[in-house]
Amino acid sequence: MSAPSNPLLKVNNIEVIYDHVILVLKGVSLEVEKGSIVSILGANGAGKTTTLKAISNLLRSERGEVTKGSIEYNGADITAKSPADLVMDGVVQVMEGRHCFEHLTVEENLLTGAYTRKGGRSVVNAELEKVYHYFPRLKERRNSQAGYVSGGEQQMVAVGRALMAKPSLILLDEPSMGLAPQLVEEIFEIVRRLNVETGVSFLVAEQNATIALKYAHYGYILENGRVVMDGDATDLANNEDVKEFYLGLGGDGRKSFRDVKHYRRRKRWLA
Repeated sequence: MSAPSNPLLKVNNIEVIYDHVILVLKGVSLEVEKGSIVSILGANGAGKTTTLKAISNLLRSERGEVTKGSIEYNGADITAKSPADLVMDGVVQVMEGRHCFEHLTVEENLLTGAYTRKGGRSVVNAELEKVYHYFPRLKERRNSQAGYVSGGEQQMVAVGRALMAKPSLILLDEPSMGLAPQLVEEIFEIVRRLNVETGVSFLVAEQNATIALKYAHYGYILENGRVVMDGDATDLANNEDVKEFYLGLGGDGRKSFRDVKHYRRRKRWLA
């Protein structure tokens, strides 16, 4: 896949400041094409979660704001839209750490994701069965309290709850965190199936570059609030610097992309 040309989502040179003084994102630009999986890679603190929250407009709850640039979804500026309106428009974020309602059952958690749906109980039930089709384990645990199921099952609940809103774009934050490798692989396989079979697009923030680049079409690498490299996921996975910094290969002691003189950065991001 080449660089997106007809993007569903377009982030244009945004800056994000917390508490009116702390600059976290410093001119981030990225695109998500319709029907694609795009990964944002980077170490802890690089700005991945902040980027997702800027898109879903959840920054204000943490005293953050977009102070420069714009965010477009389906060609319209959504920078000032409320999170609730964005869910209605088809943009849903799955938060880092899963955040299930522990006292509710698995099925009750899933149903909370359908509060914006219209058409009555029959429509919701049909969507629920679709979720169970992709997550059969959740159907087995449907009457269990979410606080007592495994971490992998809670992650499935979080993604399934997002699907109940019938989104066009899911913002998925650190889905591998705290999970065994086998479960991580299983969840990313389901993400790929959902992408192929339903057409839903994904923007995935992830530290595990190996798994993210395996399933993504395109990727962006963040360091210290800036995009320092982007490209086709296969090309990034085969890039020697990416192998060294993020895939654990190589070993000449370099610590940062800023030590590499030949990395690519688009001119518009330097404006």
